[in-house]
Amino acid sequence: MTSKLSAVLPDLSPWRSSRDFRLLWMQGLITNFGSFMALVALPLQIKDLTGSPLAVGAMGAVELVPLVVFGLYGGALADAVDRRKVILLTEAGLGLSAVVLLVNALLPDPLLWPLYVVAAVVAALAGLQRPALDSLLARIVPHDQLPAAAALNALRWQVGAIAGPAVAGLVVAYAGNAPAYGTTVVCFVVSVLMCVRLSPAPPAKGADKPSLRGIAEGARYAWSRPVLLGTYAVDLAAMFFAFPNTIFPFLADELDADWSLGLMYAAGSVGSVLVSLTSGWVSRVRRHGLLVVFGAAGWGLAIAAAGWFSNVWVVLVCLGLAGAGDMLSGLGRSTIWNQTIPEGLRGRLAGIEVLSYSVGPQLGQVRAGAMAGWTGTRPAFWTGGLACVASVGLLAAALPKLLTYDAQTDEDAQRRRAAHTVISGGDGTAAADPAAPRPAEAG
Repeated sequence: MTSKLSAVLPDLSPWRSSRDFRLLWMQGLITNFGSFMALVALPLQIKDLTGSPLAVGAMGAVELVPLVVFGLYGGALADAVDRRKVILLTEAGLGLSAVVLLVNALLPDPLLWPLYVVAAVVAALAGLQRPALDSLLARIVPHDQLPAAAALNALRWQVGAIAGPAVAGLVVAYAGNAPAYGTTVVCFVVSVLMCVRLSPAPPAKGADKPSLRGIAEGARYAWSRPVLLGTYAVDLAAMFFAFPNTIFPFLADELDADWSLGLMYAAGSVGSVLVSLTSGWVSRVRRHGLLVVFGAAGWGLAIAAAGWFSNVWVVLVCLGLAGAGDMLSGLGRSTIWNQTIPEGLRGRLAGIEVLSYSVGPQLGQVRAGAMAGWTGTRPAFWTGGLACVASVGLLAAALPKLLTYDAQTDEDAQRRRAAHTVISGGDGTAAADPAAPRPAEAG
């Protein structure tokens, strides 16, 4: 019985083997809780100030350019400087942004324009930080523990994604926006103090300075790998067509269930965390491309169903199933990236990943808001969900190597496995990858 249970429960090997992984896990949990408090409060505040779904969706358009520009630059930066410094400074900047939201919310008449400015600044800082965070994982845990580390990171993120929106919905409804933003500020203060304790993560010797040429070399490498290209394209399509989070306040109104808003934001994370809590099987999976495709298609079907039903509890169940599908797809993507990308290009490829992971939702917010204003809230859900399923199917047919990816036989995965060296001693730091190509040799 014990052996059967251990085969299902999350693999805790990365937690035991790496001090830095433990620090990042706890820091991320605290940051995610605070961030999701603001994630609920911000669109709801825009809704209260304007009453317009398009104005709420426009937040995604405001975030788009900073996210693209700074995400790509952040990828090049992560390969050229100490990743710990990037994480620490951007985390401090995100905390200051939360302070601005708090001050604005405390005004007798809160202003609308600072909300959009802060959204753009947060997008820029997140774009700078995300590549450094993503590219650090493969340096602080052993290669064979990467799938388990991805599952544990997903579990951490989802715990914050459940608790943050659920608590924020209640806080905003009964106490207003200021307490929600105040909680976000406190969380970032604690997070910054934990980031200070991380071990230095210097770049490889001879790393070039961030440049457009370096970014282009990373893009060429990604374009030359159909498996990587498939992970980016599938996620981008799924998020563009089926990311309706910004119109949740209007769906709650339409279903006459204002009390359910926080639950709507949290429901997807409930489905995701259930997958994470039973993720022991992930370490035994070899065909991670199948997880990417079938998980994204499941996400789209569930979002379509959420727009079709009118019972709020059924809608919440559908959103939970969507989260489970997204979690499966995310585990597949993260594992493929960490198993196949050379250390010398990891930051730049993480910068490109920001485009699929984050730009898709930003554009999806604009699509959902515009579609809701044109056809109504619920049609914006089910049309987007069906378009997601169709686009994922077309991409899978166009990029068959994604479906046939096997971690045991893929050439890039085999090279990374041979090159991956972790310094012993339990501190979680890793040696520079001796097999990583110089930027001019990539691809």
